[in-house]
Amino acid sequence: MNKKILIVGGVAGGASAAARLRRLDEHAEIIMFEKGEYISFANCGLPYYIGGEIEKRASLILQTPEAFRGRFNVDVRICSEVAAIDRTKKTVTVKNHKTGESYTERYDSLILSPGAEPIKPSIGGVDSKGVFTLRNLSDTDRIKNFIAENKPHTVAIVGGGYIGVEMAENLHKAGLDVTLIEMLNQVIAPLDFDMACGVHRHIESKGVKLLLETAVKSIQGHNGKLQVELSKGSLDVDMLILSIGVRPETGLARHAGLELNERGSIIVDGNMRTSDKDIYAVGDAVEVTDFVTGQRTFIPLAGPANKQGRIAADNICGIESRYTGTQGSAILRVFDMTVATTGVNEKTAARLGLDYDKIFTHPTSHAMYYPGFEYTAIKTLFDRKTGKILGAQVVGFEGCDKNCDVLATAIRFGATAKDLTELELCYAPPYSSAKDPVNMIGFAIENLLSGKYRQIHWHDYGKLPRDGSVIFLDTRMKEESEGAPIGGFINIPTNELRNRLHELDKNKTIYVSCRVGLQGYITCRMLSQHGFTCYNFSGGYRLYKDLFGVKK
Repeated sequence: MNKKILIVGGVAGGASAAARLRRLDEHAEIIMFEKGEYISFANCGLPYYIGGEIEKRASLILQTPEAFRGRFNVDVRICSEVAAIDRTKKTVTVKNHKTGESYTERYDSLILSPGAEPIKPSIGGVDSKGVFTLRNLSDTDRIKNFIAENKPHTVAIVGGGYIGVEMAENLHKAGLDVTLIEMLNQVIAPLDFDMACGVHRHIESKGVKLLLETAVKSIQGHNGKLQVELSKGSLDVDMLILSIGVRPETGLARHAGLELNERGSIIVDGNMRTSDKDIYAVGDAVEVTDFVTGQRTFIPLAGPANKQGRIAADNICGIESRYTGTQGSAILRVFDMTVATTGVNEKTAARLGLDYDKIFTHPTSHAMYYPGFEYTAIKTLFDRKTGKILGAQVVGFEGCDKNCDVLATAIRFGATAKDLTELELCYAPPYSSAKDPVNMIGFAIENLLSGKYRQIHWHDYGKLPRDGSVIFLDTRMKEESEGAPIGGFINIPTNELRNRLHELDKNKTIYVSCRVGLQGYITCRMLSQHGFTCYNFSGGYRLYKDLFGVKK
């Protein structure tokens, strides 16, 4: 008898599972239920449609029920909500929202792909007119229609995650005066604070007001305006977008008695099988393993959801296939800036007690002699004993996606700093440098681990004595050092240092800063071979400027 497989939810995980099932089994009966109108749409593209960069709404619809049925012979039932699962009888109860009728369907295997829902805070006025969340095309339509009909001039966006930042950019481009409100001290939580500071300055430079460490207390509609009470003052706006995060939508799984974790995510094994051997779950609703740390976690991303759908389909069809974990590789455009992350950040590494260190590098986006280069900021975390790469954050402009993707691949294959030095990567002047940024990360970590230099980080600088017992040395050239130096540093350019060593006291430890850290390394190599004790200020003046706003 042919298998009967039911899939609850479309988009990334469910639609991928359905397509893979059909490719593996031409004769299976496959039914996919979607409580909304759309089985497969580009939810990552919604902010760009709202902002007008994606002009046609139809561009967001990746598959229609008719096209999916025609290509894959899948019975797609939209506006059909699976309301209950009877695990004993192996049936589901479905409510057709168009007709109001309810009916049951039997299954041999069941795949749950319900996704995640936006979090709505428990504050007054959260359901006021002009307050929106963004999850699907219906939400998008409501926002677009509100803008078209009400012609708002001001908007507050609550939450500085990926969607919040993307909405800030796109609503600003649509002509609105935007205020971005974030309860934490930084936007984009996967970044560490030291990498987020440059993003803050870039957001503000584009004309978006950024309110950090600020919570929304209440919202009240009054005379067509929204009065937003904040932990620091208040704000009057024409509309408000809530983007404070998502939680797994797992009520169906909970009522069916499937095992969930404390957060409410569905617990699955490596085959994407739940606590019921005939029920699988994929996508944003499931608990995943962090690929780097081995910890169980919640990382809602489209790429992993697609892979999980494929893996569930493989196992249903008798093909052993396992999901090996999520490493959180993600990328975001912030106006013309790019922010990319992969692996663990320092917050996580410190919380878990990992034996790690970090380096900051600032390569150029392509060869410096080729016009239009920009500096890129890269923070790389690595195991202090083995040099294994644990995580990376890349902030800049051109080429950030390439750098982060190479590092993500390196992490997936367990690469060490030495492995990075041996990578042979593409080069031509418009694209990169002959000394590729990823190679240079490997060289820098190797030099550090082999004792060729020592470093000090920005958060330890303030702990150093100011009584004259140490020397703070700024080695920037005159053309590089215009503007405020880091407090307490004397300037002797690297190129002059050999002839001025007599000015330094060998009995005092020297802390060296330069523009981005490279000259500091060269200086420390020179000084250490002349009998000095030397530490390089990791990230140099450029990092210090991002953190503390010193203008050049």
